[in-house]
Amino acid sequence: MQRFKDKVALITGGTNGIGFATAEQFISEGGKAIITGRSKETVNRAVEKLGANAQGIVSDAGNITDVLSLQEEIKAHTDVVNLLFANAGYGKFSDVASADESHFDELFNTLVKGTFFTVQQVLPLLITGSSIILNTSFVTEIGMANFSVYSAAKSAVQSFIKTFAAEFTEKDIRVNGVSPGHIKTNIFNNTGLSAEQIEGAIQSIIPSIPFKRLGSPGEIAEAVLFLASDQASYIHGTELTVDAGTSVIR
Repeated sequence: MQRFKDKVALITGGTNGIGFATAEQFISEGGKAIITGRSKETVNRAVEKLGANAQGIVSDAGNITDVLSLQEEIKAHTDVVNLLFANAGYGKFSDVASADESHFDELFNTLVKGTFFTVQQVLPLLITGSSIILNTSFVTEIGMANFSVYSAAKSAVQSFIKTFAAEFTEKDIRVNGVSPGHIKTNIFNNTGLSAEQIEGAIQSIIPSIPFKRLGSPGEIAEAVLFLASDQASYIHGTELTVDAGTSVIR
């Protein structure tokens, strides 16, 4: 399939996990991908793996100066963007009693402010018929201990789906979201947990998943690219949950 022949995607947080898998699949279907990441090393490594139809930008979604420079950085590669996948982010978790202001600000700066101003910066480059997809999370649908700030930030992103959709309809830009469940990514890498603690956390989570396994980044990428494709031309202002039923099956 060449659903994205001659089209350009900007994928934030595209150096690994869901973002990388989406870029890889987008390119395999005829498109070109511009990915962002927080370090030159990881961006360069990812671009090398993705090949000639990939470009990279060093940009931290939690740094407003970086985000406000995105439009000019993108223009060095293209004047047109057909797909914006606002994917950059990570998990950091704390109980209410222990959470401090820096924990709160870090997550809201990266997930909420970063997402909002990324969309603002890329908007002038999005042409008629283009698509914006936001990465939310199944945690907005259930209550999980130690997830208060992360869930609140993702809920704010979830609300953007509807409000952006209402505002961008006249521009013929579709806005949707993908809500992943427990996916095999590096989401725990910024939590301060050791490798053994991370593995222990994962093993404790798996029994709660209806399919008794983590999802793969590629499974989320397939959902993202469906929403971005002409096959989803009548889908707008919607969130597609890809979580093996975790948020609805008890």
